[in-house]
Amino acid sequence: MNAFCARLGIAYPIIQAPMAGVSTPALALAVSRAGALGSLATGAAASPQAVAEQVATLQAATDRPFNVNLFCHQPAPADDARDAQWLAYLRPFFTALGSTPPSHLDELYPSFVTNDALLAVLVAARPRVISFHFGLPTPAQLATLRGTGAVLLACVTTPAEARRAEAAGVDALVAQGVEAGGHRGTFDPAVEPGIGTLELTRQLARQSRLPVVAAGGLMDGADIAAALRAGASAVQLGTAFVTCPESAAAAPYREALLRQPPLPTALTPVISGRPARGLVTRFVQEVDRPDRPPVAPFSRAYVAGKALVAAAQQAGEAGFAVQWAGTGVGRSRTLPAADLVQALMLEVERALADPGSAHVG
Repeated sequence: MNAFCARLGIAYPIIQAPMAGVSTPALALAVSRAGALGSLATGAAASPQAVAEQVATLQAATDRPFNVNLFCHQPAPADDARDAQWLAYLRPFFTALGSTPPSHLDELYPSFVTNDALLAVLVAARPRVISFHFGLPTPAQLATLRGTGAVLLACVTTPAEARRAEAAGVDALVAQGVEAGGHRGTFDPAVEPGIGTLELTRQLARQSRLPVVAAGGLMDGADIAAALRAGASAVQLGTAFVTCPESAAAAPYREALLRQPPLPTALTPVISGRPARGLVTRFVQEVDRPDRPPVAPFSRAYVAGKALVAAAQQAGEAGFAVQWAGTGVGRSRTLPAADLVQALMLEVERALADPGSAHVG
């Protein structure tokens, strides 16, 4: 155990990524009980009260630490013309499925930076670890959260973002490389840094005094060992946990992740309005064309994206399913979360004893 893990209160340097729509309290509980750090994703939560109930459930079930993750994106300014253009572009896809697009787009996922009710929940619940995605809270929110005694983690995708996070006073950096599945934590959705996990980890380990958590494309013990050798104090794995029985992933999603040979992944903004990596489906192939107009901003675009997925399901068309996955998806496996944590640590020990065994992505 290193000093960072000791501060988190975990035995193993593994964090289960907070994955909105897939993470569950049961998954977080199993991971934390196994000696790693489970995470709750609040980005898609129905309400601050729902978050309060999930945190209370976990705190009642275990005295082990767990992480509460917050979406800190800047709310997109209203742009009715851009929204209408995007909906008009999607209309033929809806028509082909016997449906119609939404009449308008609204913010689907409110940002923590404007959510005083969620801040009050966290102050009352005092989770031991809190992490930020898509940016940082306001200085006042950060000061309040720091006052709870929580360890504060910030997801960053560039050295410049890392410098901003460090100056803001967070306790550790989650270095998320381009290999990561789902939505990376870029501060500006118009910028795609394209930096790989190990390279970003090395850069941040050199430039920052803060502990670095490597994230993106990590699937097994050899990946974890490579990240630790690159200077990480811990790692964060997402795709690797999606196929655990405790996740909320639907059966077709699990089956797609386990396909051999593995299905390809790609980055696309057309589903949600932010670049995100997932399996290449009809949604990606047919909607993300070179001649498409600008996608509506996150998270309003997600209203249209989810409606298109629902229309496809209603029509019996599975090709529009959204299946987020990192580049290491071909090494997915089906294990209970606690068993996966133990298997990963055994693999780490073997990999660290064999300097030639290292791969990511």
